[in-house]
Amino acid sequence: MKYIICGGSGFIGRELTEYWLAAGHQIIVVGRKIPEDKQDHPGLSYFTWDNLAANPAAAEGADALVNLAGASLSQRWTSAGKKAIMESRLQTVAAAAKLADDLHHKPAVIIQASAVAIYGTSLKDTFDEASPARVVDFPSEVVKVWESTADESYRNVRLVKLRTGVVLGNDSGAFPKMKLPYSLGVGGKIGSGKQWLSWIHLSDIVRLIDFCVQNPAVEGPVNATAPNPVTNEQFGRMIGKVYHRPHWFPLPGVLLKAAVGELSEILLQGQRVLPSKAVNEGFTFTYPTLQPALEQLKSE
Repeated sequence: MKYIICGGSGFIGRELTEYWLAAGHQIIVVGRKIPEDKQDHPGLSYFTWDNLAANPAAAEGADALVNLAGASLSQRWTSAGKKAIMESRLQTVAAAAKLADDLHHKPAVIIQASAVAIYGTSLKDTFDEASPARVVDFPSEVVKVWESTADESYRNVRLVKLRTGVVLGNDSGAFPKMKLPYSLGVGGKIGSGKQWLSWIHLSDIVRLIDFCVQNPAVEGPVNATAPNPVTNEQFGRMIGKVYHRPHWFPLPGVLLKAAVGELSEILLQGQRVLPSKAVNEGFTFTYPTLQPALEQLKSE
């Protein structure tokens, strides 16, 4: 099979590339620039967006397109930062849609990155793919516009909108930052500790992307979260247990807000999200609960 991964040099994209190369597939990685540490592999090729726009024939015959590209929310939300976050998502959707449209033989499926932020935040509600979008803050606004743009841009193709929670991996993403206070001996709950954290192990989100590609019945929103979300307090205590570090030093919400501004909303608020569609379609999580997931990451 031949797959295009837009944003393939990012955190999830690198893992997905490795997974598909190991399975014998041909991979085209697309990004703003060619990574300096690119792999030398006979099944792997790299293109910038501009390169591929000028030479779309290189992508002919692709069976699926996965678009993981877009600026991270993990930056201070100044006016300029918010604009860059929104524009990067819309621009990459437009570029991926144009690439698909330029092909004589279009991919059978497009996997478009999204996020669980679309449900808004709640301490008591539980959300699945049937839950409505709720625009209550900047992240939910971004994702609502992001998905709407994807619906309008990708035509006549099976579209999966992968609503991702917090992806746990050692090399990048949120987990190294979340673990750092424990490594320094000052780990503890953030704010009230009651806010929900919907998480997924890196290897499971890669397997879920592959599952969505391989199963024609899967389309529309798909929650990429483990079936057992936890509260911030439970998450911190489990880090302390697995890594044998103390869980005692709470971080008041007011201090976090002072340090990072509106970005603190991501850590101080959350939502309990369940992967109902993935489970109902037969996907099996390798790490459905948190402790084995953290133990695996510790063992790496």
